[in-house]
Amino acid sequence: MILTSLTKYREIGLLLLRVGLGVIFILHGWPLLLEGGKEWIKLGSAMRFLHVDMFLKWFGLAAVISEVGGGALMILGCLFRPACLLLAFTMTVATIMHFHKHDDFDLHTSHSLSMAIVFYCLLLIGPGKYSVDKQ
Repeated sequence: MILTSLTKYREIGLLLLRVGLGVIFILHGWPLLLEGGKEWIKLGSAMRFLHVDMFLKWFGLAAVISEVGGGALMILGCLFRPACLLLAFTMTVATIMHFHKHDDFDLHTSHSLSMAIVFYCLLLIGPGKYSVDKQ
């Protein structure tokens, strides 16, 4: 088999994936968190594509908190599966919004879709050995 010796680094790979994604989502969500109400309403308006037309500001805030808080929890591997579930839902809503808006697949939709797939997979895989949630 080709490169099978790398299997012994599986846990390190999972740690690097968690930390890398966590940092990216914190860096993406932090400025949105600081923007406040108007930005949260704009983000929450993605829920309209799921026929939810109320509490848009709070849904937007929830999305930003899932990015920042979920990113931090991913790094630590603490409450990992709930964090992955929130991030997967956030990315799924973003994907649906991009599809409905007919956004360019390569520029917009593929990122949120890819991240949704990653978070659903991580939900099943778990945080790995190097985490607070270690079993």
